[in-house]
Amino acid sequence: MGFSLTETHIPKGEEQHWHYKNHFEACYCVAGFGILTNKKTGEEFDISKGTTYILDNHDDHTFEAIDNVVLVCVFNPPLKGNEVHREDGSYGI
Repeated sequence: MGFSLTETHIPKGEEQHWHYKNHFEACYCVAGFGILTNKKTGEEFDISKGTTYILDNHDDHTFEAIDNVVLVCVFNPPLKGNEVHREDGSYGI
């Protein structure tokens, strides 16, 4: 279908580092509140229920969950199912 759809849960107080070097991503927040920080520019974005954000430049970023956060995420190209997050924030097998 050209994309994959995931549900991502980030527990309150956690900060995740993500850098999808081979994927584009769009996320819709269905619960919680967090702060997305673009590591290149330092820009910060408040993410809360009802917010959609799009990472269309392979943006290196962190996501800090102020509350428990639930995101519905679309990846293109699709994830294959056996990728894991590497130390640099990217996905790999």
